[in-house]
Amino acid sequence: MAIQPRPEQLQTFVENVPKGPIYMLNLLKFKERAEYADGRDTDLTGEQAYALYGAGVGNLIAEVGGRMVFSGKMNVQLIGDDDLAWDTVGIVEYPSIEAFQGMTASDAYQDIHVHRAAGLEYQLLINCLSREQVMQLRAS
Repeated sequence: MAIQPRPEQLQTFVENVPKGPIYMLNLLKFKERAEYADGRDTDLTGEQAYALYGAGVGNLIAEVGGRMVFSGKMNVQLIGDDDLAWDTVGIVEYPSIEAFQGMTASDAYQDIHVHRAAGLEYQLLINCLSREQVMQLRAS
């Protein structure tokens, strides 16, 4: 399972991003133990490593004018037969694609990304449209 977008996914996102705010649905599964690419020894769980990333990225999201709309732990999968078991879900709102891209390209983001990679087993990151954005698309 992936933790980074493929180039064609990024291209599709850029080509289809709505005007105005963007909403990103995050479905996260953590590694049992954090695994850092540089081979460092750690006693951190994947969730603890990701929490280091989360604390830093929360500040960066706020700096670009974004906000965490929702974050929570998965409780029960009520519908679905797949084997994917998510640990945490979240929705983040960014004021624009430019804010999102600027944040992820920043040196500060690159510095904390190591914790994200160390902690995640797999992830789905889904760009969602608000009701207003859907209505705008239908009207055009």
